[in-house]
Amino acid sequence: MLNQPLTRRASLVLSGLALASPATVFSASAQEIKKGGTLVVATTDSPRHLNGAVQSGWATGMPSTQLFASPLRYDDQWKPQPYLAEKWSLAPDGLSLTLNLRKNAFFHDGRPLTSADVAFSIMAIKANHPFSTMLAPVEKVDTPDAHTAIIRLQTPHPAILLAMSPGLCPILPKHIYGDGQDLKNHPRNSKDVVGSGPFKLVEWKQNERIVLERFDKFFLEGRPYLDKVVFAISADATTATLGVERDDAQMMPFSSKPANLNRLAGNKKVAVLSKGYEGFGGVTWLAFNLTRKPYSDIAVRKAIAHALDRNFIAKALQGGYAEPLEGPFHPSSPFATKDLVHYPLDLKKAAQILDQAGYKPGADGERFKIVMDYFPGADEWSRNGAEYARSQLKKIGITVEIRPEPDFPTWAKRMAEHDFDVSLDGVFNWGDPVIGVHRTYLSTNIKPIVWSNTQSYKNPKVDQLLEQAGKEVDLAKRKAEYAEFQKIVTDELPQAFLTTQGYRTVVSSRMVNPPTSIWGALSPYDEIYFKPA
Repeated sequence: MLNQPLTRRASLVLSGLALASPATVFSASAQEIKKGGTLVVATTDSPRHLNGAVQSGWATGMPSTQLFASPLRYDDQWKPQPYLAEKWSLAPDGLSLTLNLRKNAFFHDGRPLTSADVAFSIMAIKANHPFSTMLAPVEKVDTPDAHTAIIRLQTPHPAILLAMSPGLCPILPKHIYGDGQDLKNHPRNSKDVVGSGPFKLVEWKQNERIVLERFDKFFLEGRPYLDKVVFAISADATTATLGVERDDAQMMPFSSKPANLNRLAGNKKVAVLSKGYEGFGGVTWLAFNLTRKPYSDIAVRKAIAHALDRNFIAKALQGGYAEPLEGPFHPSSPFATKDLVHYPLDLKKAAQILDQAGYKPGADGERFKIVMDYFPGADEWSRNGAEYARSQLKKIGITVEIRPEPDFPTWAKRMAEHDFDVSLDGVFNWGDPVIGVHRTYLSTNIKPIVWSNTQSYKNPKVDQLLEQAGKEVDLAKRKAEYAEFQKIVTDELPQAFLTTQGYRTVVSSRMVNPPTSIWGALSPYDEIYFKPA
């Protein structure tokens, strides 16, 4: 069966995951639902715009999944659940997915949502989203009637159901976005945004706040329970944490600053949750721009990898909330293998590699200089990681100039334009490698888009392996193809792999139904409500 790999993956990925600290079981069944109130979400990342159909990342994803609904949503057991599609069916040959849409779904401007909007959105996402492999097998979307959409595939696509998730497949109003304008720069991505999600846009003040209010004609009767959702954008994680402690904010997702998490873990007014990140599979790395010298030299990349202590980064800089990483897959992935090329900390070997490659130190001990960027925003581990890398690389004769960016849009623009030497950042595996891993390594995905193949990595064998694995429905064969891919990539090192991303979500103890599905805070907040104070 086509969906068998997903079922088996779920049992593997979910094993060993639990709450980071004891907390109340937030169940709606034991008490009467209290409607109303405002949820303030503390975050430090300001989005470029609010349209998740053309932009990845949680800065856009969190508000986008409230504004736009998707065909399916997921629970915490990797099982797809009805959302815009009340029913769906995958053809026995794996070449089509039929979505039976609800008949009571409306956009925020009052226009009905139909299969034409679904067809338009899926083809628009295929053409514009940075995850080019996510919907690559989609050939077309048939619309036999207003409430049936049939996604036609050129080849079987193991990730097609996951691709229907809230953070990956927002359904856009065709009557707004189908006007011929460039979707990536459409004015309605940021102003007068119209979706069919549980909340509608009221205000967006860049770098300060995004205010959403309840959509009264939401297609799930009685929901959302909240009146408003406010994304409060802080300058740093400590400020956001103080807001949670004062109950100025009731949720702080994607948090990983150890000092703040350790302090909040002892606070009875909040709970620190590790659930809600299973679908993301976050990893961190030092990415190289392979179009520039000396990073185009594999010897330089290998030397740098040997100079960095992954255990130190995970334990000291990330407070033990993260794990060392050896390759492109999150360790919880069933496709991860240990048969990799490994780079244990070895400064002597790193120096020898550079000597043998002709990068001799000068009289002052310097071999060459590099400029290092890092992902800006919430958690200071990336800044501290860059400082740590600078001190380590100095030991082998590499001088590092750290170039901090003022905000995410500035950093994202630099990465998209391939205007960097090396960058300390990270990505998500996004549940299935077809969605979150292929995009980084396929030569066909070298694009002016952040979180595409911005390393400009090219290897025909890797292209071939990923193409095969992307349409393979036999789990054992997929594992073998991905294992070979990992061996090649860890040998050629378009990135020096560092650690997993040790995210936690801090929520008020008054919150019922916190977002703990596999997509966590990138899920709709329609079921959240608060117990009386």
